[in-house]
Amino acid sequence: MMQKKYFGTDGVRGRVDGDVINAETMAQLGFAIGSVLTETIATPTVLIGRDTRESGLRLQDALQAGLLSSGVSVSLLGVLSTPAVAYFTETLSADAGIVISASHNPYYDNGVKIIGKQGEKFSDEWEMCIEKKMMNPVALTEKNNNNNPISIIPDAAEKYCSHCLQLFQSLNLKNKKIILDCANGATFNAAPKIFSVLSAEIILIHAQPNGKNINDHCGATDVKKLQERVIAEKADCGIAFDGDGDRLIMVDHLGEVVDGDEILAILATDVSKKYSGIIGTLMSNLGLEMTIRSRGMQFERASVGDRYVLEKLKKNNWRLGGEGSGHLINLDYASTGDGVLTALQVLQILQKTNQSLHEAKQVMQKHPQVLINVPVKNPERFSSMTTIANAVTAAEKKINGSGRVLLRASGTESCVRVMVECDDAHQAHSLAESIAETVRLAF
Repeated sequence: MMQKKYFGTDGVRGRVDGDVINAETMAQLGFAIGSVLTETIATPTVLIGRDTRESGLRLQDALQAGLLSSGVSVSLLGVLSTPAVAYFTETLSADAGIVISASHNPYYDNGVKIIGKQGEKFSDEWEMCIEKKMMNPVALTEKNNNNNPISIIPDAAEKYCSHCLQLFQSLNLKNKKIILDCANGATFNAAPKIFSVLSAEIILIHAQPNGKNINDHCGATDVKKLQERVIAEKADCGIAFDGDGDRLIMVDHLGEVVDGDEILAILATDVSKKYSGIIGTLMSNLGLEMTIRSRGMQFERASVGDRYVLEKLKKNNWRLGGEGSGHLINLDYASTGDGVLTALQVLQILQKTNQSLHEAKQVMQKHPQVLINVPVKNPERFSSMTTIANAVTAAEKKINGSGRVLLRASGTESCVRVMVECDDAHQAHSLAESIAETVRLAF
């Protein structure tokens, strides 16, 4: 099978004006996407949304030029979250949606996620077809296959708000104080309105994007300020989205983090729902698996990445799954991870059970788990290195069946992720540090 040059586990991503994320490559990518679509569709329509990075408009112009050259009609959504773009792609019957975002990465990175007409991310097979097209760059000339190839969809954020509110008509957040951290990203123009309409007392942080402050010590990957604010304001909870809004992390009234595994456990054990099985990933905490199985549900692990969670959900005909990082997919509500909708699901459960978030998360007891990211070049090479394999084997012997050791090359960053999970927190830290040092020395 051909090795992918551009696509990782979450689309195309890299440093702006680097080898991949530059205007020329984006134009070629747009042309390749359009060329693949026009092979089976006479006049395809593609939607484009973006997050708040300063490079977004420039990259959108380049992608748009490539798409038009291939004979595709383009509709622009403006600044919008990934799940909102997925929603419009499906409901407007577009042939594909494109999100210009690098998710939780800093502003100087950017990327492209491609969404299929059912609202799900493009498959590996589709991405491979696009890669093949990009191996032979072409001179781009606009075809103008109709009289109005570019359109702007007005009030997209407003329409997405209405959609979310329609799904949660019975939810009333009156007398609830909630801190919202929008990561200075794509949820800043929709999430505050949704929670306000539901009568919550909202305190906003990191909701003033300037093109450079997206994910800057804020959002789902850095909740320290959110924790501090929840405690200072005596709030009921805090909710942090990432830059493109497809994931979330929550904070309870004590300032304790409630991660994706714990949120998934809360959703899975909702007594008003009946789930036959739940999908986690290779990185999901062992405590989640034990909770799910103890409730009589099946539990399976997918490869890391929300697209693989979705693939396994569809294969098993199940509805709920997710990752510890906060990507949660509930097919009863959306075709992809949606931080806002996931938060509303949790809050609805708290309303029905009259529990606090802190009380609700007790349904799962986490096993000590340590994750260390080791920056290296060409991280895929680790799997062929004997010294690393020996270190993993030695660690597994020490754990002696009471936990797990997992190494994997990141699909979004140039690093090897080292994860150790066992009953003893001190041992987990010690073994993870030891393996991480072995990885550093091996490279």
